[in-house]
Amino acid sequence: MFMRLSRRVTPVFLWLSLMLFTSPVYAAAESAAAAGGGADWPWWFWPLVLFVFCFVLGILAVLAGVGGGVLYVPLVSAFFPFHLDFVRGAGLFVALAGALMAGPGLLRRGLASLRLALPVALIASTFAILGAFIGLSLPTTIVQILLGATIIFIAILLLLSKNVEYPVVTKQDAVGLALGMHGSYIEETTGKIYEYKTHRTWGGLLIFVLIGLVAGMFGLGAGWANIPVLNLMMGAPLKISVATSKFLLSITDTSAAWVYLNKGGIIPLVAIPSIVGLMLGSLVGVKILARAKPAAIRYIVIAVLLFAGVRALLKGLGI
Repeated sequence: MFMRLSRRVTPVFLWLSLMLFTSPVYAAAESAAAAGGGADWPWWFWPLVLFVFCFVLGILAVLAGVGGGVLYVPLVSAFFPFHLDFVRGAGLFVALAGALMAGPGLLRRGLASLRLALPVALIASTFAILGAFIGLSLPTTIVQILLGATIIFIAILLLLSKNVEYPVVTKQDAVGLALGMHGSYIEETTGKIYEYKTHRTWGGLLIFVLIGLVAGMFGLGAGWANIPVLNLMMGAPLKISVATSKFLLSITDTSAAWVYLNKGGIIPLVAIPSIVGLMLGSLVGVKILARAKPAAIRYIVIAVLLFAGVRALLKGLGI
């Protein structure tokens, strides 16, 4: 099992490393990061601390049932001396790495639906590019305020949302039917085949405009929003929503990540320890999940998100 996992992890890391280290803005960005804080420490100190921090973050993300990106950006920007642009860029690559790991397997198992994902991905990725340009053009204080408000909203959404395993959709709407947003999958725990179709599709597609903008502006990924919209609003089963959301990140985050890379918002000193730490932490989190109480961990994570959101909001307001 470990060897199979290694064969899947290695190409992702090699691709990320090659792209990051050959970026034309690498030297300038790394100097800027060093100037942002922590100059009294040796160069390896902050990457090492970031790796350990992200390792723990990866464990918590699995136990709480949330994506690593939504925890990474607010917490790293709050407690590390890196410029917010670098943190947001790394946050996109953190979410992207996880999606690239999970996406092919989810497609092979028939859980991630291309019919459901492609129309949504076209909208979300387009507006993620726009969101990335907007986020990089705004003053850092404004972005901090908006980030704080968004994180607080996400924490409240996680607290209040109740996913439905098999939503009841009596009739598919015209938009969903035209786009072919229907299908079936085998529930492995029971061996039964479940068919599904969407409703309220037009409203769901409009919400993905906002999801794309937020993902691009703040580098949060979008799993926290994709799943409720696909499941609660559009009526896709929970497993299909989770798997399709993970696959969507590989498209949406790639679009925004190229903007940050081109603008100099990605540096290996921040991105690579974050990606490696979170992914290794996720592997440990999966093993701990069987013995832990995810509900309790989830509330702890929500409290941490509220704290990070308030901290970002106050930081943006200069308080």
